[in-house]
Amino acid sequence: MRFDIITIFPNIFKSYFSESIIKRAQKKGLVKINIHNLRDYTSGKHKVVDDSPYGGGPGMILKIEPIYKAISKLKSPSPRLARLGREKLKVILFSAKGKKFDQKMAKRFSKLDRLIMICGRYEGVDERVAQYIADEEVSVGDYVLTGGEIPAMLVVDAVTRLIPGVIAKESLKEESFSFLKEKLLKEEKYEYPQYTRPESIIINKKKRMVPKILLSGNHKKIEEWRKKT
Repeated sequence: MRFDIITIFPNIFKSYFSESIIKRAQKKGLVKINIHNLRDYTSGKHKVVDDSPYGGGPGMILKIEPIYKAISKLKSPSPRLARLGREKLKVILFSAKGKKFDQKMAKRFSKLDRLIMICGRYEGVDERVAQYIADEEVSVGDYVLTGGEIPAMLVVDAVTRLIPGVIAKESLKEESFSFLKEKLLKEEKYEYPQYTRPESIIINKKKRMVPKILLSGNHKKIEEWRKKT
């Protein structure tokens, strides 16, 4: 799968995408992440990407022109997919009024060939981007961030780990949000507590133990305990 991220701060992504699971997924060729500097799609020596809003108001708004140029270029399909006559591609704009990103959306995105993400900044993005360019507006939560770069990293992370070969199926099977279990039917978030060595440790002068059931070796009882916890 290919991710294309449009931003005015391309260096933000270098560290996170160069570590751990995301790095290995790229090395295996399971995902490809391309960062595009929006300023490369501007004209003039000052590389201006924003302007003041019509009608007045605080702050600056990202202009539609460079975004449109970037999307137009990026939406050209790869030669291989062009030969096949199809490409599952979606363009998303990170927006406070967008649909809330969740595991279901991550799974849907993981079925695509390509995901293009537009990272907003300042006071927002020209509304015509949402109306005529993006396929979806996406929000990652009910809070305010300085831009769409962290949401883009979040989406890449959540989607990448669902791509076959990135993480072992066994590891994904019992994760929270992955399957409707008994507590999820009540719309509660569910993941059982987990422990590892040592079996005993002194914390604040008190001995803290791993639950005995987990040391029993009785997998049936352990599974029942996990469902109840």
